[in-house]
Amino acid sequence: MRAVFVDANETLSAVVARRLRPGDLSVAVNRQPAITPAELPGVLGDAEIAIIDHTHLPTDVARQCAGLRHVVFLGTGARSYMNVEELAEAGIAVHTISGYGDTAVAECAIALMWAAARSFTLMDREMRAGNWLRTDAVQLTGKTLGLVGFGGIAAEVARIALGSGLRVVAWNRSPKTFPGVTFLPLDEVLAQADVLSLHLLLNDETRGLISREKIAALKPGVILVNTARGALVDEEALVDALRSGHVRHAGLDVFTVEPLPAGHVFTTLDNVTLSAHSAFRTPEASDNLIDAALDHCRRIVGSAAATTGEPS
Repeated sequence: MRAVFVDANETLSAVVARRLRPGDLSVAVNRQPAITPAELPGVLGDAEIAIIDHTHLPTDVARQCAGLRHVVFLGTGARSYMNVEELAEAGIAVHTISGYGDTAVAECAIALMWAAARSFTLMDREMRAGNWLRTDAVQLTGKTLGLVGFGGIAAEVARIALGSGLRVVAWNRSPKTFPGVTFLPLDEVLAQADVLSLHLLLNDETRGLISREKIAALKPGVILVNTARGALVDEEALVDALRSGHVRHAGLDVFTVEPLPAGHVFTTLDNVTLSAHSAFRTPEASDNLIDAALDHCRRIVGSAAATTGEPS
């Protein structure tokens, strides 16, 4: 059984080389992060397993990959890149990975929150241009951080925020508890938050959840942080709220269209801090991610061997 990592960047290529064990299945690494979907059948050949970081896998393309039976997606958001149900009907199982970068993403969310509160990016740009710009900041100690969604990342955000003197409230679609966090209905979280941080998977239920109406219901002067998925938010409504000052500042690591197009309106606003969907990019998270992907591959090989009676 053979696997191909179809869209590896330089960093993850090196991690795969370090984390493979003697006796592992063959893993070919295609060092072409900008590969197009149309190129996937040629890259995969007859490989049974595709490891995919960020490349879209249309179902009609997957059907052209004669040997493909498993997709190991490097993250939780596979549905943003492929139709999982259609692939299942075609006999292709999709495996996802969670928890690998909880601390890394949480630290990014906290960093964006502080950068937004202090207007660091605006002052940095102005000072580089020769302007001695000084802005009034938001003091976050004693303020309320609202978390929308409460999985592993949000739990790490809560841990850091509570230690920084913030009050933390949260909403989750299923009941949760966490020391020091008050769980409330979504409307109450929106109304109370001085900072709102998003931590939801993107699906049909959550797409556009932070709508124009919900943005209007936020406290005036709120800071909004999104390290989850861009399409959770009505971006046009967010732009209007940023322009009016209803949202004081947005710290954004994710966008509806990625990479963010040149000249996008977000790049023209002084009260937006931008990050290139890189919240998870730390050596620790990369090691965790590739270890989990290779473990998926090992389980697939072991399961196939058990079914056929052949040694794994």
